[in-house]
Order: sequence, then structure tokens, then C-alpha cells
Amino acid sequence: MANDMTDCPDHRRPASIAPLDAWYGSTLGRELADQEARCLERMLRDTFGYYLLQVGGGTALSEAIQVSRVRRRILLLPTAAPYSLGLQTVAVPERLPIAADSVDLVVLPHTLEFADDARQVLREAERVLIPEGRLVVFGFNALSLWGLWRLVRRGQGGLPWCGRFLTSFRICDWLSLLGFNIELQETMMFRPPWRRALLQQFSFLDTLGRRFWPVFGGVYALRAVKRVSTLTPLRTSWKSRRPVLAAGAVEPTTRETATRSVGLGKTAEGTRV
Repeated sequence: MANDMTDCPDHRRPASIAPLDAWYGSTLGRELADQEARCLERMLRDTFGYYLLQVGGGTALSEAIQVSRVRRRILLLPTAAPYSLGLQTVAVPERLPIAADSVDLVVLPHTLEFADDARQVLREAERVLIPEGRLVVFGFNALSLWGLWRLVRRGQGGLPWCGRFLTSFRICDWLSLLGFNIELQETMMFRPPWRRALLQQFSFLDTLGRRFWPVFGGVYALRAVKRVSTLTPLRTSWKSRRPVLAAGAVEPTTRETATRSVGLGKTAEGTRV
């Protein structure tokens, strides 16, 4: 069994992002960190911009983020950390101290599982992203062997099993309501979350899982784009309305006046004949 007895954070505190750095140091955590880093590199390959905001997650994905084309990186943590990953900010994910429509890319590495309000975190991510900005979410899948093991370990505490695992289907539904479109989706870690399962003879489970039952991976990754509907303004009509006569009749146009004149001429001529 993996060494994952790190205490779970108290969700009653304002700073409710779980510091996963200690758990990433375990055997199981190192394997997951390696797979997530490779996945993040693929998801950031064609992204660029001025600002990248990482909410939680610590240093596990730092190398993958360094290869991105985003110029400046902001790391938001619940408490100050001794390491540096660009500009470091201490805040809670439900109230990001970031201006609206100012960030090109937001990365949430297992932030939703340990937040007090996961939907509010997504709302904040949508708020700070610019139109056509990207959001990357890593999460533990409730519909997996990892989710089943969490049910067994939940009463014992320890990271990451004390978190609230969600499914990728629910995350996609929430993102759709916020106006996001899902661009990429990957799953990983199809082996049971045990140290022995990481041996080479069990690697076939990852191969079979990716091919036959991808929705049951222990961890999912999503990349979504913020869509903003553009409204085409109606052009103001500068054509003046025809004046209304005192009697309430509409004043005839020039064409109507000419037609009436011709009609009267024919009538007069017929009378003279």
C-alpha cells in the first residue's frame, strides 16, 4: 500500500486547498505526478498567452508548466510556500484575488476535490479567464478503482482519500453551464492504487484501460475553452417617419400622387367625350 497517511486538511478553514506535495513524494504519488506532467505538456503544447494561473498543486507540475509558451506564471496557494514558481499568491480558490478577464490559462490540479465549493471555484476560473482562455482540470475519478478505494479509506483520513472525488461527467456539465467547450479529455492510472500494482507486470492494465474502458481511469484531465457569445448590434434606422395629417390619414407619397393625377385626367377626358 502506498505511503499516503498525510493528514487531510480541515475543510472548515478558509484555506481549503489540500497541499498534495507530501503525498506526491510517495511511490504512488510520484507515478501519478509523472503521468500528469506528461499529460499537461500535451495539453499546453498549443497554448500561449501572457498569464498562467495555477491554483494549488504545489511543485508537482512545475516542470511541465515551464515548457509552456505563457510568459508569466502565478501560483496560488492556501499558505506561503518556501519554493518559488513565478509570482506566488496566498488566497482561497473560491475568491481569487485576480481581475476579471485577465488570465490566459488556469490550471486546477486536484483543486476541486479539496475546495469548500467546487462549483464556485469553476465560476471564479471563468471570471478571471479572458474570452477564448483555456482551463485545465485534473481530478480523481469517483467511477474507478481509485474511487472504490477512497470509500474504503475515507474513514481513516489521509491524502488524497479524504477529498471529495467527482466524475468527469459532472465537471463537464458544470463547465457547459458556465459557457465552456471541452477541447481535450484524457484519463490515466487504470491500475489499483496500491504500491504492488505499480510493478511492471501490471502495466498491461493501463494499456487495456486506455483502449477499452477509458472512463474508468483513476485520474482524468480536461481542457476547456471559455466561449463568449458575441451580439451583433442592430443598426439605428435614420429614415424619418412620414408625417401624419391632422385628419389621421397618411400623406401620400410622390408615386401615389402621380397615380391619382393620371386617374383623374382619364376620368375628366371621358366625361368630355
